[in-house]
Amino acid sequence: MGADAILIIGAGVFGLSTALELTKRGYRNITVLDRHVPPVVDGSSVDISRIIRADYADPIYAQMALEAQEGWSTTYSDFYHKSGFVLFSDKSNAYLQKSKETILEKGGYVDELSDLSQLRRLYPAVEANVPGAQGYHNPSGGWADAAGSIGLLASQCSSAGVSFITGRRGTVHSLRRSGNKVVGVNLVDGTHLPASQVILATGAWSNRLIDLSQAAASSGQPVGFLQLTPEEAKKFANVPVMINFSTGVFSFPPTPGSNILKLARHGYGYATEAKSEATGRTISGPRRDASNAASGYLPDDADQALREGVKQLFPSLQDRPWSNRRMCWYTDTPTGDFIIDHHPTLPGLFVATGGAGHGFKFLPVLGKYVADCFENKAPRELREKWRLKAPTDGAGTVNMSGDGSRGGPPLRKLSVLEQSKL
Repeated sequence: MGADAILIIGAGVFGLSTALELTKRGYRNITVLDRHVPPVVDGSSVDISRIIRADYADPIYAQMALEAQEGWSTTYSDFYHKSGFVLFSDKSNAYLQKSKETILEKGGYVDELSDLSQLRRLYPAVEANVPGAQGYHNPSGGWADAAGSIGLLASQCSSAGVSFITGRRGTVHSLRRSGNKVVGVNLVDGTHLPASQVILATGAWSNRLIDLSQAAASSGQPVGFLQLTPEEAKKFANVPVMINFSTGVFSFPPTPGSNILKLARHGYGYATEAKSEATGRTISGPRRDASNAASGYLPDDADQALREGVKQLFPSLQDRPWSNRRMCWYTDTPTGDFIIDHHPTLPGLFVATGGAGHGFKFLPVLGKYVADCFENKAPRELREKWRLKAPTDGAGTVNMSGDGSRGGPPLRKLSVLEQSKL
């Protein structure tokens, strides 16, 4: 591997964007490791769609998202759909109000909605019916084909000289240490790879490799897909992305070509109990040794919530059976902020994770921000915002309540029977 070898664990949006940016900065010995070839089948950076929005209560993320939209409109334009974006709630919502103010402060435009029926003037096909809901429409928002974008990013990495190791030889069992210094990785096949720097970009799998319990936790969020007929897809082709901040349920327009309509919930999700092979700790998180997208299982209350979402947003489709379902794994953080920092007590380890359900939209610019932190060039405000706080004894359970953008019921730990069906 060589003395200057950098190993990046994780081929999602954090890992790949970082790999590409570091090659642009002259690093020549970068290898990305993952269980699967990107787009990783059960990662949170994949499937057919992700929301692209600059609507943030936090002006830093709003500015980053505006920068990213430049990339979505150019390099990644084949995967970007500027459909419009609608936020609403049937109860007072501080995040929604602050998001609107931030958009206007940055020179954007919104259509205020005191009733969802007003949306039909802009999008005649909208069926959404949520009594008492108010919010706004931002014409600049939309969505991106996540798997397609990641596929292009991975191919850009490969063209730039990044190496990839996947399958068993790319599956990390544990970090390799010399004293407290991280000097590489131990793989599940019994071999190891040395490195001068290891970058952990493992999303919801991160707590399997190091103790991040004071800074991040993993939760599963429900996703459902409906197969539409060509006629139905044509009817709904020009509807916006919509999110109900009261329930957390959001929807996309049908995906062109496949005519699949997707709904999901940006909420507090579901926790599991699993044993980390590397640390021996009990954690919440997805499995390491099998695909977490294969079973199609959702807990009954999650399925019911998505069904209610279909009834509210697309009532004419409320009896349509799911064509597929999956759990999308978030890496939650207490404030919804990313974790992008050198590990405070393990030299040789850099952590880039904590997407908190909103990291993907920054794909075109995320690597630049990660690399600035990696090279200690980022502004102090960002370094502090994304700092990895050291574990503190007796800190107790950390509340992963997020940035205020989530809706729906509180985090629930799945029963043993439910976990067995995942």
